[in-house]
Amino acid sequence: MSLVAWLQEHRRSVLFLLFVLAVGGVASVSRLPVGLFPHVSFPRIVVNVDAGDRPADRMVIEVTRPLEGAVRSVPAVRSIRSNTSRGSCDISVNFAWGTDMIAATLQVESAIVQILPTLPAGVSYKVRRMDPTVFPVIGLSITSRTRSSVAIRDLALYDLQPLLSTVTGVARIAVLGGDTEEYQVLLDPARLAAVGLTVDDVVRAVSAANVVQAVGRLEENEKLYLILSDTQFRTLGELGRVVVRRSPEGVVLLSDLADIQDSVEPRWNRVVADGQDAVVVNVYQQPDSNTVQIASDLKTRLAEFRTRAGSDLDIRTWYDQADLILASAKSVRDSILIGIGLAVLVLFLFLRNFRVTLVAALTVPVVLAITLLILQALGKSLNIMTLGGMAAAVGLIIDDAIVMVEHGIRRLREQPEEHATMLLRAGREMASPLTGSSLVTIVIFAPLAYLSGVTGAFFRALSLTMAIALIVSYVVAFLGVPIFAHLLLRRRDAEGEDVRPWLARVLAGYERLLRRILGRPVWVLAGVIPLLILGWFAYRHVGTGFMPAMDEGGFVLDYRAPAGTSLAETDRRLRLVEGILARTPEVASYSRRTGLQLGGGITEANEGDYFIRLRPQPRAPIEEVMNSVRQRVDREVPGLQIEFAQLMEDLIGDLTAVPQPIEVKLFG
Repeated sequence: MSLVAWLQEHRRSVLFLLFVLAVGGVASVSRLPVGLFPHVSFPRIVVNVDAGDRPADRMVIEVTRPLEGAVRSVPAVRSIRSNTSRGSCDISVNFAWGTDMIAATLQVESAIVQILPTLPAGVSYKVRRMDPTVFPVIGLSITSRTRSSVAIRDLALYDLQPLLSTVTGVARIAVLGGDTEEYQVLLDPARLAAVGLTVDDVVRAVSAANVVQAVGRLEENEKLYLILSDTQFRTLGELGRVVVRRSPEGVVLLSDLADIQDSVEPRWNRVVADGQDAVVVNVYQQPDSNTVQIASDLKTRLAEFRTRAGSDLDIRTWYDQADLILASAKSVRDSILIGIGLAVLVLFLFLRNFRVTLVAALTVPVVLAITLLILQALGKSLNIMTLGGMAAAVGLIIDDAIVMVEHGIRRLREQPEEHATMLLRAGREMASPLTGSSLVTIVIFAPLAYLSGVTGAFFRALSLTMAIALIVSYVVAFLGVPIFAHLLLRRRDAEGEDVRPWLARVLAGYERLLRRILGRPVWVLAGVIPLLILGWFAYRHVGTGFMPAMDEGGFVLDYRAPAGTSLAETDRRLRLVEGILARTPEVASYSRRTGLQLGGGITEANEGDYFIRLRPQPRAPIEEVMNSVRQRVDREVPGLQIEFAQLMEDLIGDLTAVPQPIEVKLFG
């Protein structure tokens, strides 16, 4: 049986199959993970180490170098970089692209565990595999004019954190800032010496008195009870009555040796939101989860929480990655719709036939829907790269459909009485040219899948999406378009002139020009060579960058005061910066971390970052806002080094550990 006969006999089955696949693609949109970037496992692991207040030089000798030596034994390690400061160090372990980073993470943790007993007591560490999920997708700030920072932090830790952790797709909740309440015992050396006690004696007495332990079991009334001894301190008075020593001379209480007060732990970092001390809650997502759905569910939980938390709490969203994703998706959606609309308009202007235009236009949503279904089956997500790939493929999809429809119209004009047969035969005749043109286009995008580094990791998703869309377009154009034409076109649609009068005049002028050029081929070189020279000149002078210039609606301001600057002095200088931000009309809100990083990492008290959120359009472009803030900070806050970056640039820089295009290493 010939292909034409088979299509004519099974055209309803083919049409039903395309319909089912398209409906499945539309349904898959709600199940596809949605994120800002493709899920890329960067070949980098970061080890954050905390060793208390140990001096930096001792940290290098006792902690950093032993850890570097242990990690260096892990297979496939390319390079190791470390940054050591007082009481902490960050070790960045870089691997080759393509390394199994889950296995590498386990090996790094195993290497650290093996030497942990040889490190100083109290050393703790955290191993992080770098991918986009190590940064928060939503950031909340909590402030109050009536509650203490201790109460706000406790509310975030014990009420809000468990509530938000139950949202599907949330990996963890981090609470930053605020104060932690503590009882401070200020010992008097003279009193200790008078009774012959030491600090260790007091520590042992207090530790022994502040315990919760099981002391037995009781079986009664068919039930088994666990008997607990709870001597935890609940008031300053209970702590003061701790017996430090009992002897024939009498009892020595803690209150006899020290002044006891209710206070807070010393602060080595500070979190501020819109000029007010705040507690920040960062929400981190699981890999391959739906960022937009997480944001929607979190807003619902927050609305419930606000109703019972009290009106004196001000809970604001200082960062929401879903906003950027939705804005990108809206932009791509608008581009696709505008592209389809313009293509349909051009088709209609040239063909002057609504049915023929409809056949070509119907192909685009069918192809895009089936592409989404295949992306879901392959475990991919909707992100800026896959959405961009689908937007770029729209023109090629319509082109395939136009070729098939136009050839079908020509065959229908030759034998209009054989309506169905001629349309299906036209599809068979165009199979070879369509296959060749589709393969050539797909091959063009194949090299993008083999790019290395960050570029390859991102553009692999784009090339895969475009390849899938073009393959689906080929199948739909080969099988579906002839059937669409058979169902929608009539004999009268093939009637009329091939070329409209105005287009005939354009073609006649083009023919005369082409004959003159072919008569003197040197004219072609005379025109092409200057264009090549101009193209080379433009190539050498055009700007370059990984991400295109765009307005993300917010930016990151990294700052650094001179080394050794105290937290109080750094905070004083940053209050001047916040005054500048408050006077900037384009700034909607901001949050500041000192001694901390946007991703939750710990730094020194002289550095940190702001995330500054701008008002919606219309407003000044983001580059103008950043330049204005930069100039005023340089002028009004001397001694403070600042750097600006938009969010995506900052995230990629942190993930790859090279935040600037050029990096200079000094050895000595």
